[in-house]
Amino acid sequence: MAATPQKPAAATPRRKVSRHRGEGQWAAGHFTPLNGNEQFKKDDDGLNVRTRIETIYSKRGFDSIDPNDLRGRMRWWGLYTQRKPGIDGGKTAILEPEELDDKYFMLRVRIDGGRLTTQQLRVIGEISQEFARGTADITDRQNVQYHWIRIEDVPEIWNRLEAVGLSTTEACGDTPRVVIGSPVAGIAEDEIIDGSSAIDEIHSRYIGSKEFSNLPRKFKTAISGSPLLDVAHEINDIAFVGVNHPEHGPGFDLWVGGGLSTNPKIGVRLGAWVPLDEVPDVWAGVIGIFRDYGYRRLRTRARLKFLVADWGPEKFRQILQDEYLGRELVDGPAPAQPLQRWRDHVGVHRQNDGRFYVGFAPRVGRVDGTTLTKIAELAEAHGSGRVRTTVEQKMIILDVEEAQVDSLVESLEALDLTARPSSFRRGTMACTGIEYCKLAIVETKARGSQLIDELERRIPDFDEPLTININGCPNACARIQVADIGLKGQLVVNDRGEQVEGYQVHLGGALGLEAGFGRKVRGLKVTSDELPDYVERVLKRFQEEREDGERFATWAARASEEALS
Repeated sequence: MAATPQKPAAATPRRKVSRHRGEGQWAAGHFTPLNGNEQFKKDDDGLNVRTRIETIYSKRGFDSIDPNDLRGRMRWWGLYTQRKPGIDGGKTAILEPEELDDKYFMLRVRIDGGRLTTQQLRVIGEISQEFARGTADITDRQNVQYHWIRIEDVPEIWNRLEAVGLSTTEACGDTPRVVIGSPVAGIAEDEIIDGSSAIDEIHSRYIGSKEFSNLPRKFKTAISGSPLLDVAHEINDIAFVGVNHPEHGPGFDLWVGGGLSTNPKIGVRLGAWVPLDEVPDVWAGVIGIFRDYGYRRLRTRARLKFLVADWGPEKFRQILQDEYLGRELVDGPAPAQPLQRWRDHVGVHRQNDGRFYVGFAPRVGRVDGTTLTKIAELAEAHGSGRVRTTVEQKMIILDVEEAQVDSLVESLEALDLTARPSSFRRGTMACTGIEYCKLAIVETKARGSQLIDELERRIPDFDEPLTININGCPNACARIQVADIGLKGQLVVNDRGEQVEGYQVHLGGALGLEAGFGRKVRGLKVTSDELPDYVERVLKRFQEEREDGERFATWAARASEEALS
């Protein structure tokens, strides 16, 4: 009898196998673009857009600009579209980019080390007056930013800047941004080592080179030999901090992986001492790791700090040595804590050659072209051909003879540029804010200036070092997490139930002395109108409750929520 045929077993469905693409790390062979930004960078290097700006866009106008150039590659040359006037903060996250874009640009002038001649400063001022409606803000990375720039004028602006040795090359974009440095490098009496030659070497070898013009995200560098730790080294992707090695002498301690924004991280020491002449090679090694191993899948995880956090400092140093330098780095000491709170060099200080430098405080970094031109004239009239910008939105005039100091200080005061500022004027900084920035939710510059005036009037005897940092959105361009009082712009509800501009408050952040992030009190938000009352109230409680010599940040860490509300 024939066997009964068996019903064939049902075929097991084949699983779709998808190739794991990881984090888009080039060193792992993952070169396929995983987002739109990576795609436009693969399609054409950002540096190439300059030719199109000069030959096409500046001649045919704003409407001729390719969208990937407009909102992408043009950043490689310091150009961002600015916010269209009249759009309130509630629409920032709702509108499409083309709805937010004005037909004007912010243009960032790159000032490595914050170093300017008076000739360069005068040209910056003249460009402001002729092409930027007088705008010229000093940033907290030593740059100058213009607004209201027309694409038709960009080639002429470049010509004028480059004629005096300045540029906008890689001032923005996924590139090595400006190298910040001590504004008193080479002249301060207490300097450990002058890092200027390393800044110059990095700039000449690598800025504008396609070797590092396609990074996962921006890359921020700080180099300073000042014992004041005056470049916010803790929050840069890479920092070289002046130290004295017990055997090898002056050099730099190497830090990596700092950064703020919505996922703030303090940089970590690699425990390596780097001599001055090796700084450019070590810098190239670290940025090479970022280019090759950095995460390119999600923009929100593409900064170096995420790779450093995942690897740890030991692995990072080992790969730097083995794969990029081909040698061991020398172990070295940590930098000493600075002896004073202020790191902005404001005031009158003696140089190592017997002359003086004078640091002064514009209001929240806001100046204008006419003022910059007058500063250049003042500097020259008092014997100086050099000026500096700082990472605290301040400026410095160098090389002033003792007999000229008082006259210079008085002349600056007449321009509302005081070398003897209150703690509030000295310690308040603000980002661009809703006036021009497409990411912003609230006003910052005008609010900061008004706050200074109110606090000077209400608490005239307050003379403790204090930082008040005001940011228009969560991205922390004004470093809110590391301020004594950090104010993150957002929409809040007032006592009448209306949605208005306001701030989430961070309290007790710090750099240098016990670096750390500010404390957030649950539910603590203030409206813009309430801000002077709130800050006055908290500072008076600090004055009442502080222990002898106690800093605001220390008090804020131990104070009750009631005292901070």
